Amino acid sequence: MEGYLHLKSGHSYKGEWLTDQPDKDIEGEIVFFTGMTGYQEVLTDPSYKDQIIVFTYPLIGNYGINESDFESKKPHVAGVIVYEGSRNPSHYKSAYSLQEYLQKWNIPLLGHMDTRAIVKKIRSEGSMPAKMSSSETVGTGLLLPKDEKVCKVSSQTMESFGDGSIHIVVIDFGAKKSIVDSLLKRECRVTSVPYNTNFEQIKKLNPNGVVLSNGPGDPKELKSILPELKKVLELYPALGICLGHQLAALAFGGNTKKLSFGHRGANHPIADMKKGTVFMSSQNHSYVVDEESIKDTEFKTRYVNLHDQSIEGLMHKVLPIHTVQFHPEAHPGPADGDYIFDEFMNMIQEENRRVFAYA
Repeated sequence: MEGYLHLKSGHSYKGEWLTDQPDKDIEGEIVFFTGMTGYQEVLTDPSYKDQIIVFTYPLIGNYGINESDFESKKPHVAGVIVYEGSRNPSHYKSAYSLQEYLQKWNIPLLGHMDTRAIVKKIRSEGSMPAKMSSSETVGTGLLLPKDEKVCKVSSQTMESFGDGSIHIVVIDFGAKKSIVDSLLKRECRVTSVPYNTNFEQIKKLNPNGVVLSNGPGDPKELKSILPELKKVLELYPALGICLGHQLAALAFGGNTKKLSFGHRGANHPIADMKKGTVFMSSQNHSYVVDEESIKDTEFKTRYVNLHDQSIEGLMHKVLPIHTVQFHPEAHPGPADGDYIFDEFMNMIQEENRRVFAYA
């Protein structure tokens, strides 16, 4: 059955439904992912909430969907575009085919699409509203809804994991499971709290440190929580990841701006200005911290994206705050940035020693 992708730019592309034909058009912001692998992690990453994802690698689904590589309990994408979707996965851990998994969650999959042409259009004109449809004509105009996405993906209740001696509170803006796993691997006890948990509630948990997680959407949609977030950051050692990085900058007077088509994929080179090294990173975001805006703050740039020289991470000059725009847990992607979690643990230990010395 023929299906179509319509972009706000006026361009349309024809393909074939690889899942059941949807009974209504599917709308969302169209973005792309360049990794050869990791589609399962991408589909279940809450940062992709309500987006239509184009996979640039020409064969997606060849190793299927397993039971262990989910980043959350369900997929969050609005729809999926591929050149070829494998119906017969070959991997000993495979539990479902790509089509079976997406069909289970009523997420449409369009195949036999010219993904190269689509991505070239996104790169030339930017991410934009798009529609997946069974109609050859566009119909009504394409507009993205102005709704807050974090409240849709954040946990609604407090959850606890592990029993280590270091207690970390993860403020869940749409946290990936692998962030919690990275902390558990370092023998932490983790408490995940909803994104709008206030300072006093977090203080009662008596954490040794706080992680501001990744999540979807425009960070400025969360400006109402910034005063409470700043109180948390002023009291506890903190690590901000992706959206968490942007929110930390906003809380201390910085600004953010939207990129044309975002940073997405598992091959972005990052310079660590402190260590004098370069490593590869996994990325998925539309917004970055404006470099000019942090000059009047106590933040300094530590990481820089070598593709476009945008800020990829900050260190506070006084407080124990460390932020990164990329995904140090790297699911999917290279694990080069995994040392960020080790530095966070060291920062907590140093802060504990400082407090003990002055007690």
